[in-house]
Amino acid sequence: MPSDEQPPQPLDPGEEAFVRALGRVLLALPRAVDADMVREAGLPLSEYTALMHLSEAPEKLMRMSELAAACNLSLSGMTRVVIRLEKQGWVQRAKCARDGRGWNAVLTGAGLARLEQAWPVHLSSVRRHLVDHFRGQDLTRLTAALRHVATSGPADHG
Repeated sequence: MPSDEQPPQPLDPGEEAFVRALGRVLLALPRAVDADMVREAGLPLSEYTALMHLSEAPEKLMRMSELAAACNLSLSGMTRVVIRLEKQGWVQRAKCARDGRGWNAVLTGAGLARLEQAWPVHLSSVRRHLVDHFRGQDLTRLTAALRHVATSGPADHG
């Protein structure tokens, strides 16, 4: 640590409780939503999320690396998800027309229909496991704070 920096300050009990609770939520929430999705819609959260991002993309296609980033998966993990979706006829892979080097994932009509079928289960699960717990809170401010945390790079800390 450079001599002009202050030593780190310990977390107070409230801050410590917040950090620990957030850590538990980051693990528990995706598991809970995934379990609901598999049980009630027969569609794992990883597959639903890929279909969702593709449905929102221009021309319903995304470069595989961009889809992986949007889904918080490695490229190899995203490839495995897309292969499963391809086998169901919900996604197709196509060479990138721009440069011919990469691959795009393209949502099919059947994939969009499957997403629309699973959407109510996802909505219900996310409401039950997350949104309903924040009734009466300022979600706009909370969302802004979470976005700030998500976009802060290591150089921004200190």
